[in-house]
Amino acid sequence: MSSSLIKSVSLQLVTALACTPAYSAEPQHDHAALRALLVQRYPGTTFGDIKATPLPGIWQIQLGAQPAYVAADGRHFLFGHLVDMETQTDLSVGAPAPPVPSTQPDFYSLPLGDAFKTVRGKGTRRMAVFADPECHYCRQLEAELDKLDNVTVYTFLLPLAALHPDAPAIAESVWCADDPQAAWRQALRGDRPPAKTCAHPLARIASFAEHHGIAGTPYIVFENGKHAVGTLNHAELERHLR
Repeated sequence: MSSSLIKSVSLQLVTALACTPAYSAEPQHDHAALRALLVQRYPGTTFGDIKATPLPGIWQIQLGAQPAYVAADGRHFLFGHLVDMETQTDLSVGAPAPPVPSTQPDFYSLPLGDAFKTVRGKGTRRMAVFADPECHYCRQLEAELDKLDNVTVYTFLLPLAALHPDAPAIAESVWCADDPQAAWRQALRGDRPPAKTCAHPLARIASFAEHHGIAGTPYIVFENGKHAVGTLNHAELERHLR
């Protein structure tokens, strides 16, 4: 296992555990109780096998072909591989092999023809966002993007079907709409746009994202070479655009 992969996974794990309350003093969920909780919280998501991990309060769950880790509260998720740093062993039971390490995408390598474009003001500053129409954090980010001026935003539709089974169909409807920007905003409001089908770039975008290690949304690429994962507020966006 490469040192870069180990560093990446350990950083993700530390981040996830920092957001997760301690469970040592609380009774642990059994498999059935955790599954019932997840189905209640995410009724549109299909959950596969659930397995215990060596970490108290953290369970491995299969989402399609992708393993994930979930805290006993059913709220906090970690996507990636669970690694025993002492033995450098991948503990992800039944998980696919780690992807070949790849580099973050450069703005000028982005297939901009596969995105729809929103111009605010003169639009001389440029950025790109990989987003899922059912992603809560993408909705938050869009509200902050609305506060920007003099920016061009390229939106790449990256539906995460393992988390949001309806997202691919919604993304296709957005792309195929007469006005993709309006359909996108409608989708982010939770109002599903009219179903439409056409030739679309979703498979190409997914392949590009996988090659460059983009596994979550929103993922932001700025023309100046900066990157960000997750929601940024208006002030943070302005700093990244400098």
